[in-house]
Amino acid sequence: MTDKHINLTMLVDFYELTMANGYFEHGMQDEIACFDLFFRRVPDAGGFAIMAGLEQLINYLENLFFSTADIEYLRCKGIFSEGFLNYLANFQFSCDVYAIPEGTPIFPGEPIVTVKGPIIQAQFIETIALLYINHQSLIATKANRIVRAAKGRPVIEMGSRRAQGSDGAVLGARAAYIGGSKGSSCTIAEGLYGVPALGTMAHSWVQSFDTEYEAFERYARLYPDNCVLLVDTYDTLKSGIPNAIKIFKELLLPRGCVPGAIRIDSGDAAYLSKKARGLLDAAGLTEIRIIISNSLDEYIIKDLLIQKAPIDGFGVGERLITSKTEPVFGGVYKLVATEVGGQTVPKIKISNNPEKVTTPGFKQVYRLFDKVKHKAIADVVTLFDEEIDDREPYTIFDPNHTWKRRELIDFYAVKLLHPIFKKGKLVYHKPTIEEIRTYSNEEVDKLWEESLRFEKAHTFYVDLSQKLWDLKHDLLKEYSERLENHSKEG
Repeated sequence: MTDKHINLTMLVDFYELTMANGYFEHGMQDEIACFDLFFRRVPDAGGFAIMAGLEQLINYLENLFFSTADIEYLRCKGIFSEGFLNYLANFQFSCDVYAIPEGTPIFPGEPIVTVKGPIIQAQFIETIALLYINHQSLIATKANRIVRAAKGRPVIEMGSRRAQGSDGAVLGARAAYIGGSKGSSCTIAEGLYGVPALGTMAHSWVQSFDTEYEAFERYARLYPDNCVLLVDTYDTLKSGIPNAIKIFKELLLPRGCVPGAIRIDSGDAAYLSKKARGLLDAAGLTEIRIIISNSLDEYIIKDLLIQKAPIDGFGVGERLITSKTEPVFGGVYKLVATEVGGQTVPKIKISNNPEKVTTPGFKQVYRLFDKVKHKAIADVVTLFDEEIDDREPYTIFDPNHTWKRRELIDFYAVKLLHPIFKKGKLVYHKPTIEEIRTYSNEEVDKLWEESLRFEKAHTFYVDLSQKLWDLKHDLLKEYSERLENHSKEG
């Protein structure tokens, strides 16, 4: 929504501007830097995440400019030079951007977006890149988990009223659709992004008439095809379902209308769905579907199906649109290289927390697949100009436990990072949301079942090439020696 109507250029952390002014004042504005966007841990201890949000990042970068009002605001802060403000007034985005396509399963530690270009520009887009990729990847990942738990039964995202703001609702609906939901209750998401808008009635409709039967009858006459009746306003088993049965049998079926469904939004879903199925079947309405809503997530849906609840579809709201069980994706954006005299100079961030030590250099990511079963074996992060020749045996190894090695022979390698912008010009064909959704489903099917578990999922390995591993450890050794020498001098 906002990427189509509002200029978000100034949606940055303020330090992007203070650093940009600093780079300019030190004559560094044209120096080339490379940043990686990656994440460290899969939400909900899952086996993988789903990449999403790239289209919104592209739209932002295509329309990145500083208005007169933006420049005047910065001037009023009293800390930015006139030279820097003039630079912003004539701003032209000129970076190279690489990204893993939306819908792709992604894993911790690998770059999912790489930005290379003038350091002011590459640094400046940190906040918006993280905002779009973190949010939509989080919701797409959660939706994928919920859809997999439903085991082929449709899942409708219906959490707009509980989302964190309008963008949370609209872009959340988009991300949920990428993750596999059938559609969304968020009407505007269809016009903006092609997410099917779905919905029927609320309890207020039933309460607005003198009787529940009258409410159902009025609704059924308005929407006779695929009519869905909400049966739990008063008493699900004694009132709601009997009245729905009368409507289906006496009004809709005689008119040749397509059988619809009932929706239950409260109570014990397993118990009520079993009782409802019995009442419907006894009335000869075996084709009437049962849809359940009310604070669902993948764990509840999984348990309902284990209990053999005869449920045909799920409406999932707050726990999807907010990813309630883990509402933060945790992507980060780190400097990994600069360019001096046309030569790449790798950069590394070192931390007392080993998981926060970055992988240096301008990089590419390969996914290796088994040639026979076409299942993903591992991802390998390489230096950008490295090629993995899948005609020859290739050895992968755990970058933390290097004695764990495996030689691959019958495999093929696919590059994951695609060029999106070259010198600021879009070179990527943006797929439709239907194409993204289909592609995502196909790529998830290429993962081994062990990676699909909701609990204690198999760790999918993200390995480093030997050259990249050597580079990283040479830099760590160099830093350690420098620190030791400094300590001795002190």
